[in-house]
Amino acid sequence: MKLLQRSLVARIIASLLAISSMVVISIVVTIVIAGSSRGDAAAINMAGSLRMHTYQIVAALQRYQQQPSAENRQQVQALAERFDSRLTSIELTNAIPDDASHDLQEQHQLIIQRWEQELSPRLEAAIASEPASNIALNQTLDNLVADIDTLVTLLEQNTEAKIGLLSVLQLLFLGLTIAMVAIALFDIRHNLTRPLYQLVVLAREAAHHNFQYRTHLKGSDELALLGRTFDDMSEQLAASYATLEEKVSRKKQELERSNQAMQLMHDASRTLYGGGNDLCSSAAPMLRQLGTLLELGPIRLSLNDPVDHRQMPVLETHLRTRPMYCRDQECHACLIDPQPLEIMASDQVQCLLLPISVGDAMLGTLEIWYPQKQLADSTRQLLIVLADQLATAVYLQRRIEEQQQVTLINERTTIARELHDSLAQSLSYLKMQVARLERMQQKEAPREAQSAVFDELRTGLNSAYRQLRELLTTFRLKLEAPGLHSALRQTTGEFAERMAVPVELFYEVPPYLLNPNEEIHVLQIVREALANTHKHARAHWAAVTVRFAHARLWVSVEDDGIGLMDGSSPPMHYGLVIMRDRAETLGGELHISNRQAGGVKIEFEFTPTTARLIQQQPDVQDAFASQPGTGTSS
Repeated sequence: MKLLQRSLVARIIASLLAISSMVVISIVVTIVIAGSSRGDAAAINMAGSLRMHTYQIVAALQRYQQQPSAENRQQVQALAERFDSRLTSIELTNAIPDDASHDLQEQHQLIIQRWEQELSPRLEAAIASEPASNIALNQTLDNLVADIDTLVTLLEQNTEAKIGLLSVLQLLFLGLTIAMVAIALFDIRHNLTRPLYQLVVLAREAAHHNFQYRTHLKGSDELALLGRTFDDMSEQLAASYATLEEKVSRKKQELERSNQAMQLMHDASRTLYGGGNDLCSSAAPMLRQLGTLLELGPIRLSLNDPVDHRQMPVLETHLRTRPMYCRDQECHACLIDPQPLEIMASDQVQCLLLPISVGDAMLGTLEIWYPQKQLADSTRQLLIVLADQLATAVYLQRRIEEQQQVTLINERTTIARELHDSLAQSLSYLKMQVARLERMQQKEAPREAQSAVFDELRTGLNSAYRQLRELLTTFRLKLEAPGLHSALRQTTGEFAERMAVPVELFYEVPPYLLNPNEEIHVLQIVREALANTHKHARAHWAAVTVRFAHARLWVSVEDDGIGLMDGSSPPMHYGLVIMRDRAETLGGELHISNRQAGGVKIEFEFTPTTARLIQQQPDVQDAFASQPGTGTSS
């Protein structure tokens, strides 16, 4: 019974077995009753034929009495024998129960006794021509027929009883089968159909992301257990789905904040990389907006001192007062905040310390304070990118400062060399002439000899003044853009205005090819050549050509003036000496000659330092490849 209560399958199997059993029992009972009724019709026919034989015996006996003959007698004897054989025939005895107290058995025995004891002796006596009473014989025959009728009636009643019993049993088994089917259908409806429908509804609702539906199945069978399991699973799915939706919403918000932060960092990158030395104006707005967007802060940027390597805070967001280390009292980048952040207790915030480094160079640190359990992985990655961006900006700033210092040192070195090569040498020459004049005055040399020295002093002073003016003009050039091209454009414009003739410029040189030292030498050579054209050429046109080809820089200054007297280089005077010295300093040669169309052409060429390094690179590779044990592979 417990199994039937716990298992719907067991109840369905039991119902099927019960219905099948009823059907099988009904069939078996029908077969048994039908088998027991077999021969009843033959027995009834046989009993009915006994009655007819009785009348045949009476008729034959009457014929024999009227006409005693052997034939009639034999006919009577044959009918009597046939009646006796039929009375005890198998067809009749099989239909009669063996029970001695049964009505059929008693009636059959009564007929046999009446035949054997009453009718058969009288027939034998009548056949033997013994006198017999016809009235008594007829009475005996009537009694026998009445007994036979009673036997036939009992046989019919017995057969009808079997048929009635079969009908009752069929109705009984039919009722039991209908009851079993009804019980099975009720059980299937309430314990199978409805739970299945509720499970299907639960599955359909779950497919539409509705996890609030419950089956509420009760019981201990399989579907009830399955329903409770589905209810628990739906509840867990609802919780998991809600958690996932919350995570997706949180991730979506994080992605939106990350996108906004990336856009903010991208927009601020130009200002950050182009902010020069002022990190406050370039980085502070970005850090403040980033902290507000990501709900972080304060954010402090500290840089390492390159001399003593100590930490020096340079920037901090969300401040109410100006930092003590502030270098610019006119700057308000750290103070511009409508709602300054309230610093929470130390147990409620955490600090993320990120290195500001490029390669192995540690430039500083970035401190980021944030509430506990609020820093997501995406935010951490963004802050790492921010640290790298700040490191790049600081590194570029320091490189720019170093480059500016190197440029300033190179410029000072160039000025010192220019003063040494021109004005210092002229002053040394004048100093020697003054010493010579002093010795001549001490020796009271003639005035004519001293006049020659005075002439040389005057010439030297004029030359020194001219050189000083050229140097001042060169160093006072206001370049519209850095580089040699801008300086040459201003120089040609200056001399075109001084000579009142057109001075053309042809410039074909890649950018950033020459270093500052090379640019100064080229510019000074061009200026000295144009100064000579202005003083001596009486030209109506001049041109300056600077071009780069085959890893060499070629410079040409030409005019259409009077040219050289003998077509060769002029005698060595001070300006030409300086030009040749500059050309030799650059590793080139200076050539002066007349143009075929008239005028003078000054040209020189040299290999720039950058081009020289590029040109030497294949040689280094060839030398490396030629060493034993080395080689290249493709």
